[in-house]
Order: sequence, then C-alpha cells, then structure tokens
Amino acid sequence: MNTIFKKRQGSFLLKLLFFTIVLFAVHSYLIHYFYDGNLFFPLWQIYAFHCLVTFAIYGIINYKHSECNTQVFNIFMVSTLLKMIIAIVFLLPLLLSDFENKKPDVFNFFIPYFLFLAFEVLYISDLLKGK
Repeated sequence: MNTIFKKRQGSFLLKLLFFTIVLFAVHSYLIHYFYDGNLFFPLWQIYAFHCLVTFAIYGIINYKHSECNTQVFNIFMVSTLLKMIIAIVFLLPLLLSDFENKKPDVFNFFIPYFLFLAFEVLYISDLLKGK
C-alpha cells in the first residue's frame, strides 16, 4: 500500500475517533439527564457500529482513489446502499422484539447515523476534490 493512502487513513481515523467521542459524550449526557426509560441498545454499541462502518467505507473509497480508480463515485453510492442495509440488519433485533417503546431506540440510532453520514460525505468530498 502506498504511503499517501496510509497517511490519509490515519488522519481520518483520528478525526473520526474525536468526532465519535465528542458525539458520544454529548449523546450520553442528553440521555442521562432527559430520558429515564430503558433502551434496547446501549449507546456504545450504536457508536461502535457507526464508527466502524464509516471507517470501512472511507477506507474503501480512499484505497480505490489511491489506485486512481475513476469509478469512486459509483463505489461510494454502492457502499452507502450497503450501509443502509447493514443498519437495518443491526436494528432487526429491536424491530422484531416485543420491546414496548421502540421510538427512542430508533431515534438514538438514526440521529447519529445521519451525523456520521454527513461526516463521511464531508471527508470523502474533500478526498475527491484533492485536498
């Protein structure tokens, strides 16, 4: 693997971890002080899922871009579709369970989902612009 790929990947990982920790801390604070019910998924599992999937998608795009592949946008679109499918699979235990109040868990999943998606799109667009 070339050094540019590794350098970009390491830089993105540090930014992603910082983003994840800050977002997790804010989310945990809000849940602790404003919600007193039970949740199906612990927040750390949701954030671990989002962090891993975002890092994997950026890694694939970064790798293909470093190989001068011109189909990077198509790869991004397919990987985003796969991310959506994986998100539904992640939520299946909740959706199929007898858990009474599913809305807070769904919101706890999809609000970070869209924030991580925005983070991912921002850095992938910077990558494709050549920054």
